[in-house]
This record gives sequence, C-alpha cells and structure tokens, in this order.
Amino acid sequence: MLSEFGQIFVFMIIAVILIAFIYVVVRFIAPHKPSRQKSDVYECGEETEGETWIRFNIRFYVIALIFIIFDVEIIFLFPWAVVFREIGFIAYAEMAIFLLILIVGLIYAIAKGDVQWDKPEPVIPKLERQLFSAKPDINKKDNQY
Repeated sequence: MLSEFGQIFVFMIIAVILIAFIYVVVRFIAPHKPSRQKSDVYECGEETEGETWIRFNIRFYVIALIFIIFDVEIIFLFPWAVVFREIGFIAYAEMAIFLLILIVGLIYAIAKGDVQWDKPEPVIPKLERQLFSAKPDINKKDNQY
C-alpha cells in the first residue's frame, strides 16, 4: 500500500503526464494559420489607435491590489459568521483583532492617498530668500563665508 504522500506523488505524476499528453495532442491537431488579423491586439472589437505598449498610471494597480486584498480578507468573515454562536468569546476576540488589523491597513492606505483617484499635486516648498546673493568665484583662494 502507498502512504498518503505516495498517493499524492502518484497523483502529481499522472497530472504532469496528462498535461504533457494534452499539449502534444493539441500541437498536432490544432490548425496553425497565422495572419495579421489574428496577431493584432484585441480591444473589445475596436481597432487600436496608436501605440499599444503604453505606461499606465500606477494608481490603477494600487487600487486593484487594495480591492483584492480586502475582498479576499472579507471572505474569511463568512465562515466565522455562520458558526458565530457556537465558537465562543475567544473566536470573537480573534475576529475583532483581525478586523482591527484590516481597519488599520485601510486607514494607512487612505492616509497615504492610495485610494484617492485624483491625487493632488505635491507642494514643493520654495525658499523666500537666497542664502548667497552672488555665486562664489571658485578660482579665488580666499573665498570665505
């Protein structure tokens, strides 16, 4: 008899063999007729205008990551809510700590301005007066300030 790990190992070997077999069969059976239309970038049926390799603002990715993080974390609340009455005060305290960590993370993201869609321009302070009125002559040896 195989142990539990042996069964998992056999399952993984079968999975790799099956994936390799499907890949080889598809390479031989599938038609391969490349064309310009097939290699074009597809954008919802619209013709692309301009360069397709452009830089997106990082805010798109930050907001998407924040959404995914909080969405996945909220999923952990559903099983807890189903058995809330049976699990007692300890589980209630653990979930309160979990939610507190989520709230602190959300406050941090808001404080950094990562959830604002239209970020204000940074204010760069300017000196009211110059420290030196004239540029020093670096050729003179007796420049003292």
